[in-house]
Amino acid sequence: MRRPRLSVFAAILSALVAVLGVESAFAQDGKLKIRVTPKQAYVFVDGDAIRDGKQTINLSAGKHAIAVYNYGFTPHKEDVTITAGKTTDLVVTLQVAGGNVSGPFGYIMIERNPRAAVLLNGKTPDYFVGHGDEFDHHWIWHQQLLVAPGTYQVEVMQKGKSPWSGSVTVKAGQRAIVHLDHEGKITMKDWKEGNTLGPQQRFRAGIASATVAVAPVTGQFSAQQTQINCGDTTRLTWNSAETVEANITGVGKVPASGDRTISPTQTTTYDFTASGPGGEARGSATVNVNTQPTSTLTLTPSEVRYHKVGDKVEEQGSATLNWTTSNASTVTLSPLNATAVSGSQTLQANPRQTSVGPINETVNYTLNSSNACGGTSTQTAALHIVGSIDPAPAPPSLVLSSLFYPTNYPRHANPKVGLVASQQATLTELATNFKTYVEFDTAAKLLVVGFADERGHEQYNLGLSQRRADRAKEFLISQGIPADKIETRAEGETKQLDQKEVASLQASNPVKAPDYMMRRPKVTWLAYNRRVDVILEPMGKESTRTYPNAAADARVLWQRPTPSAKAVQAAH
Repeated sequence: MRRPRLSVFAAILSALVAVLGVESAFAQDGKLKIRVTPKQAYVFVDGDAIRDGKQTINLSAGKHAIAVYNYGFTPHKEDVTITAGKTTDLVVTLQVAGGNVSGPFGYIMIERNPRAAVLLNGKTPDYFVGHGDEFDHHWIWHQQLLVAPGTYQVEVMQKGKSPWSGSVTVKAGQRAIVHLDHEGKITMKDWKEGNTLGPQQRFRAGIASATVAVAPVTGQFSAQQTQINCGDTTRLTWNSAETVEANITGVGKVPASGDRTISPTQTTTYDFTASGPGGEARGSATVNVNTQPTSTLTLTPSEVRYHKVGDKVEEQGSATLNWTTSNASTVTLSPLNATAVSGSQTLQANPRQTSVGPINETVNYTLNSSNACGGTSTQTAALHIVGSIDPAPAPPSLVLSSLFYPTNYPRHANPKVGLVASQQATLTELATNFKTYVEFDTAAKLLVVGFADERGHEQYNLGLSQRRADRAKEFLISQGIPADKIETRAEGETKQLDQKEVASLQASNPVKAPDYMMRRPKVTWLAYNRRVDVILEPMGKESTRTYPNAAADARVLWQRPTPSAKAVQAAH
């Protein structure tokens, strides 16, 4: 007995939930109450064609895009927020736009769908021209869609559906009738009035009549320059009227009128299309692009001479390389690695050959230029190098003789005194010969090494020997030998010649020693150690230690006591 009661209760509960659920769903909607002027204006919601005139529309809660159109008026578009369970009021008054439209005209009739929107040449609301009730009869009261002669894509749309879509071609003085109740069958009739009809308002409506005159799309399109080089720019300019959409091939969607700077990389044809309910306007412009770079490469002269003797270049000719390019963005000049679009460079004869013998070589220079348009250009020039590389002649003999100083000279207070006349003559001869020698052996240098006899303390003798070396260097520089060709070193009292070595040197001297030197060998030994040796580097050839026995100032150099300053000065 309990089961039936439970079943009845469950059924009642389920029915109640269902009813409440339905009511809850309806409660999510709201309403838009819209009033329009003119009253024939058509309403679109979220892009869907709804119907003409004032109306109340059920819409889901939230934001919706509302658009109101009437041909010959400026469209009104705005977003409206719908609140669930409430009515939102919207009043729209459209403003007249556009002047009268001139004929000749064709006439399109749309029968049997009075509330549907009629669009020409497009599927968005901007192509709207009217609704079916404005174009559906031609009796006492005319309801007519007037267009310029041509072919039109007609779209009949309502509430997201398209009852019919098709192409209609109409001539001047013709009436095309689209029978929507016969699957869009089109019949044509004469309408001679269209050939003589004067300018018409874009929109005119009476009690039972309506006329919509659609203005044809017009436009112009041109390129400022039709001949350009690669990388140059030109300007596309266009203007159009009665346009919903405008496009340029290679550019894309553009405003109805405007201009655009372009830089094509190849010859390009730009096609302009402006479209609207009244048809299309087209234009075309071809921009011819010169993709070919031009270049020149010249060498003056084309042949140069080169002559080298040993390590010395006796003759090295030069040539001037000139190049120019145009209509190029990338330039390489090899083997110079130059990248300037134009330039000039002096080329020295510099053969690859390094061995002795005749020279006969050609150096090729290549100029490659290119641009972003794929154009390339190549120019070449050849430099002919002739001449020879000859072996270096044997260097002249270079006699190196040691120098000798009086006791305790040069002095610290007067470092220029002490290089007597005979020793200056020796250095003068060395300088003359070395300047000739170094032309053949450019790496040659002179090492000037100063010594002192054993008398005096070690530190004093080191400074004395340095002054002797420095004085000799100074004199050689005064004779024209570059300073960087002379190095000095001080040995002080180290590395003394012993008395046996001095006796041997005396015995080998081509000039016999005076008696005073023979009688006092220790004094003579000391005199041999007051000297400067000269070494030829990098050969390591050392000067001969030949005492100037025959020199007029030999005794000044030899005498054991420190000679007077007057005697030394006289010996200069």
